[in-house]
Amino acid sequence: MTDVSFLTAAELGPLIRTKQLSPVEITKHTLSRIDELDPLLHTYITPLHKTALKQARKAELEIMQGQYKGPLHGIPIGIKDNFQTKGIRTTVGSKLFVNFVPNKTATVAKRLLRAGAIMLGKLNMHELAAGSTGTNPFFGTTRNPWNIEYMPGGSSGGSSAALAAGLTTIATGTDTFGSIRLPAAMCGIYGLKPTYGLLSTYGVIPTARSLDHAGPMARSVTDLAFMLQYMAGYDANDPTSLHVPIPNYTENLNKGMKGLKIGIPSYYLEGLDADVEIVFNKAMIILKRLGAEIREIEIPELAMSTYSGYVTVTGEASAFHYKWLQTRPEDYSVDIRSFFLAGTLTYTPQYMQAQAARRKLVEAFQQAFNEVDIILGPTIPITTPAFAQNWVEQNLDVIRHCLPFTVPVNLTGIPSLAVPMGLDSKGLPLGMQFIGNHLSEKQLLQVGSIWEGVNPLTIRV
Repeated sequence: MTDVSFLTAAELGPLIRTKQLSPVEITKHTLSRIDELDPLLHTYITPLHKTALKQARKAELEIMQGQYKGPLHGIPIGIKDNFQTKGIRTTVGSKLFVNFVPNKTATVAKRLLRAGAIMLGKLNMHELAAGSTGTNPFFGTTRNPWNIEYMPGGSSGGSSAALAAGLTTIATGTDTFGSIRLPAAMCGIYGLKPTYGLLSTYGVIPTARSLDHAGPMARSVTDLAFMLQYMAGYDANDPTSLHVPIPNYTENLNKGMKGLKIGIPSYYLEGLDADVEIVFNKAMIILKRLGAEIREIEIPELAMSTYSGYVTVTGEASAFHYKWLQTRPEDYSVDIRSFFLAGTLTYTPQYMQAQAARRKLVEAFQQAFNEVDIILGPTIPITTPAFAQNWVEQNLDVIRHCLPFTVPVNLTGIPSLAVPMGLDSKGLPLGMQFIGNHLSEKQLLQVGSIWEGVNPLTIRV
């Protein structure tokens, strides 16, 4: 059969619809690849061979009977293991949840499965969605397929690595302080952190509720648009869910960017690794050639985002985990336990100060969007690190470096599209992010699609 490992959903869909490829063939092929490669890469915690094949046979029968549902029908998907799945173990990458079998399925996962996607399994992740390296002492550390000595990023490292290795076609992720975008950068794939409330988080085990976002991850912008079309929409079960019209995200994806005003905060140009700076400068030159107007802007409030983000994340996470931190501290790895315990030391005045800084950041971004259409910066300021022997200290170090670049959009609730930017001097991916105003996902996807057309992974230092 055709090697479907690295075909996108947009490429597979027409082949499935016209019965040139069957969902069963695609699913068997991908499961075989998982069996071959995942003992080394550790992208899945719970592969679901029987479930996937049952769903694939159902999809094949529906399509043969003329009941084609749309672009995700018969497409393999990996579900991050903090999305609850009814009757299927959901571990959150943690010893705390090792035997947890939910009685419900997270809303956005349910919507994707109803669209006909085939669930290959539950994807590995940094423990409790609270780390940035992809290390996991309980279910195996996920490896970066570009070089297994290097990290895939976190917390959605299983999602990014599975996509990069051809072990799924599309995947779900979550993003609390960068957990979709950081691994997307390190593994050279595409990921969207949407507007807060556009996608329901009902049925997603929380990390920090006011910052948590669910989002799509894929190997193309078109696939993100397909996924978002099904995932977005009001959910009465989620009190933060937005009741807003959902546009056609796949419309005009090849619309040009001539005259588009892109602002680059000077804050995002400071402290970059040399390779990141070189490739980012090359990316700006290409964007100008594509017709964008690029200007440097000032958002001084970004300097406070690390403080506000750290206090908010640790404070809200420790509130959810407070009882377990007291009664089952040994069930947390050292880095996660210390991270959450820091939140128990947060006083109400500190939390309120962090929220005041957060409101100022929201206002600052709104002012910036009066001047520009989109804000651009590297996704993270560093090149992908190799795994260190002291993985506890390394996780906290990566968080310290990357938090200032990723957490501002979580604090403000605005959308950010992570795209590959190029390759560093070691041949590993680098990433950048297009940041938009509230509910500007359609415009971000259009810009991201144009950028994808330049084949960014051919851009080198």
